[in-house]
Amino acid sequence: MPRSNQSGGDDPLAGTVLNNNGPWGGGGNSGGPWGNNGSNRGGGNQAPDLEELLKRTQDRVKNVLPGGGGGGLGTLGALLVAGGLIVVWLATGLYRVEEGEVGVELVLGEVSDQTGTGLNYNWPYPIGEVYKPQVQLQRELTVGVEETVRGSTIISRDVPQESLMLTGDENIVDVGFKVQWRIKNTREGIANYLFNIQNPEGTVKAVAESAMREVVGSSNIDSILTENRVSIQNDVDTLMQSTLDSYFAGIEITEVQMQKVDPPQQVIDAFRDVQAARADQERIQNEAESYANRIVPEARGEAARVLEAANGYREQTIAEATGQSQRFTKVYEQYKNAPDVTRERLYLETLEKVLGANNKVIIDNNSGQGVLPYLPLNGLNSGASTSATRTGGTQ
Repeated sequence: MPRSNQSGGDDPLAGTVLNNNGPWGGGGNSGGPWGNNGSNRGGGNQAPDLEELLKRTQDRVKNVLPGGGGGGLGTLGALLVAGGLIVVWLATGLYRVEEGEVGVELVLGEVSDQTGTGLNYNWPYPIGEVYKPQVQLQRELTVGVEETVRGSTIISRDVPQESLMLTGDENIVDVGFKVQWRIKNTREGIANYLFNIQNPEGTVKAVAESAMREVVGSSNIDSILTENRVSIQNDVDTLMQSTLDSYFAGIEITEVQMQKVDPPQQVIDAFRDVQAARADQERIQNEAESYANRIVPEARGEAARVLEAANGYREQTIAEATGQSQRFTKVYEQYKNAPDVTRERLYLETLEKVLGANNKVIIDNNSGQGVLPYLPLNGLNSGASTSATRTGGTQ
């Protein structure tokens, strides 16, 4: 039975009049979400009867179902439609995780599970939600250089507001570098990446620029331009990783690679002259070291040879002096035994040594001629030997 709209009825809502600005708008022909159509009883401002609203809704469902149908069939059809909608809604919870991805399931806003590759299921929206971050994807960004792809050509353009940095010795250097990063493939790392940072790429780029400025600011320009690039890359990598870990970003830095390290364009010619002079200095220094490496061993060998010759001469002189002293001692002993004989023998030996190597002319005062003729047997023997040698050579 529809509720009575009279003031004396048993219904506690009887006679209640709604304000024109009710939950479906104000007055007129509004009449709620289904429209008024003049069905309000007891005046245009009274609330619609609840049973009448339910009946009207049932009539609309009947019109949707094929063939219309009676009251019981309409209710069954509504249940079937509702059940089908529920089945379709539950089916939306199926999802597939591709290779290289991880499924992160949320239920009522909290992480409930992480799934691997394949077909999985979670509560559909709005109860559940699924994120599928690519944990194996290697991401890359550049700082100080903007790369534009036109067809098959990559065009690079400097970004001065990012690349110009101040060194520790108060010089300016133009630095461009690349950073490669990826999501930490751990349960905690993936959750941190999804929910702790809003713009991962922007965060990594800001941290990279800040870390590079800090490392360059503690280094001299000479070391940055020449031999210190590898240590700078390692220091920037370490500093970036510690900063992102303090943010609980769930990001892992895999590589920092410096693309260009040059002085500013305005003074690059002067820096090139300095680098050329430094290269000449290193070349001359290397040549000097090569010459020293060649001369020093030769000088050391010559010094060793002279030292050995001096040692040999010393040993020879000592041996000869020792032999002479021993000979003198022996002669003196024989002289004490026979002084006259020994004196005469020494005299004759001395004359033999002195006169044996000289041309001699013998003068005999007792002979009538004065000059004593003699036959130089030694000269004849040497001349005969020379003649025999020549004759044998000719033959």
